[in-house]
Amino acid sequence: MNKADVIIVGSGIASLQLARHLRKDLNVIVLTKSELNQSNSTYAQGGIAAALHEDDHPRAHYLDTMEAGRYMNDSSKTLQMTSEAPEIIHDLIQDGCVFDYEENGALSLGKEGAHNYNRIVHGGGDQTGRRIVEGLVSKLSSNISIYENQFVFELAKDAAGVCCGVRSKSADGRHHLYTAPHVVLATGGCGQLYTYTSNAETVTGDGISLAYLAGAELSDMEFIQFHPTLLYKNGKTKGLVSEAVRGEGAELIDENGNRLMQNIHPLKDLAPRHVVAQTIYAHLHKGGHVYLDIRSIPNFIERFPTITSMCEHNDISIKDGLIPVAPGCHFSMGGISIDNLGRTTVSGLYAIGEAACSGVHGANRLASNSLLEGLVYGKRLAYYINHNHFTQIKKPVERIYDYSPSSLPLPAREEIQRRMMENVGIVRSEIDLLQHKEWLESFPIYEIPEFDLSLLTTEQVNILLMLQTAHLITCSALEREESRGGHFRSDYPEEIELWKSKQIVQQRNLERRDTHEQIET
Repeated sequence: MNKADVIIVGSGIASLQLARHLRKDLNVIVLTKSELNQSNSTYAQGGIAAALHEDDHPRAHYLDTMEAGRYMNDSSKTLQMTSEAPEIIHDLIQDGCVFDYEENGALSLGKEGAHNYNRIVHGGGDQTGRRIVEGLVSKLSSNISIYENQFVFELAKDAAGVCCGVRSKSADGRHHLYTAPHVVLATGGCGQLYTYTSNAETVTGDGISLAYLAGAELSDMEFIQFHPTLLYKNGKTKGLVSEAVRGEGAELIDENGNRLMQNIHPLKDLAPRHVVAQTIYAHLHKGGHVYLDIRSIPNFIERFPTITSMCEHNDISIKDGLIPVAPGCHFSMGGISIDNLGRTTVSGLYAIGEAACSGVHGANRLASNSLLEGLVYGKRLAYYINHNHFTQIKKPVERIYDYSPSSLPLPAREEIQRRMMENVGIVRSEIDLLQHKEWLESFPIYEIPEFDLSLLTTEQVNILLMLQTAHLITCSALEREESRGGHFRSDYPEEIELWKSKQIVQQRNLERRDTHEQIET
């Protein structure tokens, strides 16, 4: 058993920001599913949104965030985040993070979809995430131990139901128990539940499932953002083409050269992501093709080195100026319900970053608010733990399992991804959702709490947790009978005012053996 003061599961920007700001006398353990730099944060191309220009203001940033979120956002939390954004940028600069600057020495501020001002801070063109991650890692002190290739398969709780640790399996198959009075989930979203995604291979939604199985409340799981522009070739997506490309003047065109967004939205190519993604999807569904026309950007190779390299690797000519694109799963607005400090509804358990539902994104996240959220909540939670550290670690309850399966009838992850893309993807309907729910329930997702997961392979556990998260999304999508933000129902294609004030909450009833979730609106 490994004892610590704080356990952080995940190694993205939220995790590293938290670790960076924790007291140096605290023993901190960071557990990551693969390697330290294998996270969505590292691959983030866009940047961080912050009202830094003299003509801009945090309230304007707040208004854009609320509009993009279709007013499902928690208003006070959203304004607090946008108000803290400028200080977050100044902190990173003081820490030595290298951003891009104009010739006059001012920070270079880009523009992305649904922003009414240039407020996107970026580094290395399209390498912002990597630069911030590298900067935060360089500031980690000796009190922080990082364990790579640790798959956390269960949260440990004491007799009173307080989360007091995690159980994991290392690459060599050995089991480990780590205990601490503070357990933080910073595991990211669930992009790999879908065939087309911009997410790292490890981002399968397992942290969300672990919290749910431990009895934590979840919310807004139906709101999944599909990024409009992933590089698309031979029926497969190959990686993200940042929204910053359209911010620099690139336009979406069809196979005949017609501008796709011309008469769709006042902001045209920089419309909110769900509008652009649905428009591209509809055109592709008709058998057409969609391209990002970059011919108006003279310094594309210098401005977007990562995208250039990705195109070259996939034999897409930058000189021709047309990048074939398709939408794919990018971000989950929903997740583990948290308060303003990152506390979940389970004592001792916290969540930050994309795994959490903080309320700041509403039904659709505004571009470049994801890194911002992780940085804001990571710093905020560190401050809370630094001033509210509990030293006593309770003993985890020894679990008694009803089942100890050595093998299970489980689908391949590719089948889960394909079915999620088809039935719970960009366009949804009651018929498709019900069929998919029935398929998911043909597997033992309700029995997961009774299984001794340590007896299964890492891949088997991962598949079970993927099925659990997929089921949570599907049930929420069935419950919300309207279209709003990242959730589009073809049988309820309009926003309905009544639904704006309703939030779908899911929580496993620990008192019931069948473990069906309770859904509230």
